[in-house]
Amino acid sequence: MQGQTNIGIFGAGSIGCYIGAHLMQAGFTTQLLGRESLKREVEQHGLSASNYKGANISLPPGRVRIETDARGLSAADIVLVTVKSGDTRAAGEALQSNLKKGTIVVSFQNGLSNASLLEKLLPDCQVLGGMVPFNVIREPGARFHCGTSGNLMIAAGAASERVSRLLGDAGLRTDVRRDLPAVLRGKLIFNLNNALNALAGVPLREELSDRAYRRILAAAMEEARAVFRAGNEPVARVGKMIPWLAPKVLRLPNWLFFRIAASMIKIDPEARSSMWEDLERKRTTEIDYLNGEILSRAAPLGMTVPVNATIVSLIRDAEKQKTGSPRLSAATLQRAMGSAFPV
Repeated sequence: MQGQTNIGIFGAGSIGCYIGAHLMQAGFTTQLLGRESLKREVEQHGLSASNYKGANISLPPGRVRIETDARGLSAADIVLVTVKSGDTRAAGEALQSNLKKGTIVVSFQNGLSNASLLEKLLPDCQVLGGMVPFNVIREPGARFHCGTSGNLMIAAGAASERVSRLLGDAGLRTDVRRDLPAVLRGKLIFNLNNALNALAGVPLREELSDRAYRRILAAAMEEARAVFRAGNEPVARVGKMIPWLAPKVLRLPNWLFFRIAASMIKIDPEARSSMWEDLERKRTTEIDYLNGEILSRAAPLGMTVPVNATIVSLIRDAEKQKTGSPRLSAATLQRAMGSAFPV
C-alpha cells in the first residue's frame, strides 16, 4: 500500500523533515524539497527523527530522497507544504506548473491564511488546511527532535480520511476537524509563546516554570482572545489545550500550574520554539503571522494590543541585530511593556 502513494514535502525544514522521516520509515515513496545544505548534510549523515518519549528513527543516506527543485515533486499524489508563512506564495507559484491535476495539497503551517492562499494559487489541486501542534528543533547531523506532544489536524474534505490514514500508518496520529479555522485561531493563541520563548532564550519548560513569563503570555493571550471575540471569529481548543482557560492557568502559583499543565501537554526539557531557532540561525521569523496577526486584526476594529505590539517590536529588533536571542528576563520584558502590562 505504501509504495502506491507518492508523497512530496515542500519546505523540508524541521517539521517537514520530522514528518518525512516517519513517512519514509513506514515505506511511503517520499521526496523532500529542501535546501542544498540539507541535501549535503543528509548525504553525509542520513536523516534522524526523535521525540520526547524516546522514540527514534534513523535513515541511512540511501533511504532519503531530497529534491532542490519543485519539478522533483511532479509525480506526487500528496504534497505537504511546511514552509514558513512568508514563503507560502512562492511555494504555491513554484508548484503551479509542477503538480498534476487533482494532487492533494496540505498546508501544515503556522498562521491563519496559508491554505486559502494555496487554494487560489493551485485551483486544480485539492487543498486542505492543516495544523501541527508539536515543536521540532533541528540538531546537527540532520537530526530532528520533537519536544512537545499533540496530534496533527487537517480540515474535513473529500481527501481528508485518506491523508489521515496515511499519516496514521506512519505513526503520526491525525485528527480530521470540521472547524479547522477555529482550531487555527486557538493554535495561534498558544503560538504567541513562540515569540516570548525566542526573546527569553531559554528552553520552553524553563520559561514556563517562571510565573513572571507566564503572566506576560497570559496577557498576550487575553489580547488575542478579545480581538477574535470582537471580530466574531470563534476559537476552538487544540487537543487538551483550552484557549479561554489558559490565561487563568498560566497565572496560577507554580505548584498548582505544574499539576494542571502536566495533564495538558508534555514538554521535553530541551524543547525550544521555532522562532528561537530562527533568531539563532539569523533567519526572518514568522512574527507577522503570529503576534503580528493579532495587531493586524486589532487595527480595523479600533483596538490596541500593547503586549503583543511590544513583543513584535522586540522580535523585529532582534531580527535586525542578527545576534540570536536577546535573552530578555521577564522583568526586562515587563519594563518594556510599561503600563500596558497588567501588574
